[in-house]
Amino acid sequence: MLTRSDRRGGRRARLSRAQVLQAAMDLADEGGLEALTMQNIAQRLGAEAMSLYRHVRNKTEILDGLVDLVFGEIELPPSGTDWRAAMRQRAVSARQVLSRHPWAIGLLESASRPGPANLRHHDAVLGLLREAGFSGLMATHAYNLLDSYIYGFALQERTLPVATPETLAEFGEAFIGQLPGDEYPHLKAVGTELIALGFNYADEFEFGLDLILDGLAQIRAKA
Repeated sequence: MLTRSDRRGGRRARLSRAQVLQAAMDLADEGGLEALTMQNIAQRLGAEAMSLYRHVRNKTEILDGLVDLVFGEIELPPSGTDWRAAMRQRAVSARQVLSRHPWAIGLLESASRPGPANLRHHDAVLGLLREAGFSGLMATHAYNLLDSYIYGFALQERTLPVATPETLAEFGEAFIGQLPGDEYPHLKAVGTELIALGFNYADEFEFGLDLILDGLAQIRAKA
């Protein structure tokens, strides 16, 4: 980043593509994709907006680069390990990464030019499933099913107002109290039960994930 003396002396910041993308990721983490403008990124770096175009051609290239950074944070399933354990850990890791970068939920499969981390990740997942005996088609089915679940859960977790036992209790009691008379008895009964149990929505992820992996294991056994 340029100092004031650098600016007065007319010296330019020596930027790199990695610095531009990291600044963009920091902005997205703080303010979502709406914060990603060339002006904001340049300001974060203490540079002129036009100087960014030496490293990225446009916003689409920035988004593709950010997708690659996110994939680089997701744990790769190691080759030669138990496919189910590896797929489970990879899913858990992906969810954790998306909780740090919620703006990326709808972007991970949208890259117009997938970067090396993106390609490496997809290759490793497909490779492990094929090593486990899944055909190319079934590996694709399994991959798509798992990612649809991971991304969908991450999106719902991001928007749900009752993501913790404390917020569920607070919201649930107020919600149940507003339900009229004897209408919606099942909502009242289940809501009351969940509050009493200290239900934690976050625990639902691994419950659903295991059901999916159970189903994939049965399909694999029949293949």
